Amino acid sequence: MSSEIRDINLFESGERKINWVKSNMPLLNGIEQEFIHTKPFEGIRIALSIHLEAKTAYLCRVLQSGGAQMFVTGSNPLSTQDDIAAALVKSGMNVYAWHNASEDEYNRHIKSVIEAEPNIIIDDGGDLVNLIHNEYPHLIKNVIGGCEETTTGILRLIAMNNKNELKFPMVLVNDADCKHLFDNRYGTGQSVWDGINRTTNLIVAGKNVVVAGYGWCGKGVAMRAKGLGACVIVTEVDPIKAIEAYMDGFKVMKMEDAAKIGDFFVTVTGCCGVIDEKSFVNMKNGAILCNAGHFDVEVDVAKLREIAIDSYEARNNITAYKLENGNVINVIAQGRLVNLAAGDGHPAEIMDMSFAIQALSALYLVQNKDKLNDMIIKVPKSVDNEVARKKLLYLGITIDSLSNEQREYLGYSEE
Repeated sequence: MSSEIRDINLFESGERKINWVKSNMPLLNGIEQEFIHTKPFEGIRIALSIHLEAKTAYLCRVLQSGGAQMFVTGSNPLSTQDDIAAALVKSGMNVYAWHNASEDEYNRHIKSVIEAEPNIIIDDGGDLVNLIHNEYPHLIKNVIGGCEETTTGILRLIAMNNKNELKFPMVLVNDADCKHLFDNRYGTGQSVWDGINRTTNLIVAGKNVVVAGYGWCGKGVAMRAKGLGACVIVTEVDPIKAIEAYMDGFKVMKMEDAAKIGDFFVTVTGCCGVIDEKSFVNMKNGAILCNAGHFDVEVDVAKLREIAIDSYEARNNITAYKLENGNVINVIAQGRLVNLAAGDGHPAEIMDMSFAIQALSALYLVQNKDKLNDMIIKVPKSVDNEVARKKLLYLGITIDSLSNEQREYLGYSEE
C-alpha cells in the first residue's frame, strides 16, 4: 500500500469516528453553531493537550469553527489515535502527535504547541502549563489563560499557585459539577471496565477487585465493578472517603492486606507509588493491575520490572512479569491510563458535557481577559447551569422552577 493511499485510509477512518461521536454530542453541536456565527476566537491561537481521540477531535473542530488557530497534541502517547490525528491535519490544524511516541518524541510534541505562542491553553494533566512556566517563560505574556481538565492537573496548579509560581489564570474545568459528577464517576466507571474487559477477556463476576482511591473516579470504578458482580475492596488514605466507601457497601482495608487477595487492581488516586514492591511480592499468581489515574506512576512498573526475573507479552497490551516466587503479575497498557491506552475513553454523551464546559470556559477567558485577577478560577455557576439545562433539554426532561415567593424564602437574589 502506498503512503498516499494509507494517508487517505487513515483520514477516512478518523472522519468516521469523529462523525459518530458528533452525532451523539448535541451540546457541542449547539455550541459549534453559535461559534460559526459569532467567531469568538478569531485571531486566537489555542494550544490543546488532551487524549487525542474522536471526542477531543470534535472539540478541536468546535473551537476551530469559532475562528481559533489550533495547535494540537496528545496528553499520553498511548492514547493518541493516528487516524484521528490525520483527520485533524486534513482539517487544517497543526497536529504534533502519533501513537506510541517515545518519551523524547512526546516531549518534542508538547514543546511544539508551546512554541506556537498560544493565547489559550487547554490542558489535561498540567504538562503544557508546567512546560511554558519552566522552559518558555518569555511566552507567558501571550497567554490569556487556560483550562484544566483533570484532578491531577488541578493538584499541580494549586501547588504552583501556593508557591506564587502560576503566572496566568487557569479555569478548573474538572471542578465543575457538570464535569466531575458525570465524567469522573460515570465516564471513568464505564470506560475503565471497557478497557479492562476488552483487553483481558476475563470474567469479573466473583473476583476480588481492589480500587485504590475513592474520589469521584474511584466511586465510578467501584460502582461498575459491583454491577459486574465483583467483590469490591477499596483502599484509601482519606478517613472520610474510607467511611464513605464502607457505607456504600464496600470492604475497606490497607493495600498490603488487599494485595494478598485481589484479582484485579485499579489505581485511581493521582499519586505515585500506590502499588509498590511490598504489594507485588504478596500478590496472587495471575493478578491483573491497571491504572486509571493520569500519569503512569501509580503502579510502580519500574520497580516491578526491576524485581521481575522475566517479562513477556501475555496478550496484546498486557505485559506479564514473573517474580522470584514463581507468581506472574499482569500489567495492562504499561500502567498508563487503561480506559484510553486500552480503550476508546469515556462515552461520547459524557464527554459532550465535559467538552461543553471546556469550550464555554475558553470563551469565558476570552470575553473577560481584561478582568481576570485570580490565577485559579472556578467555572462560573452560570456556565455549569447552562450546560445542565441544555443537557436536560436534549434528554427530553423538564424540571420544576422556583416561584418568586420560593426564591425570596430561600434568600436568592434576583437574576
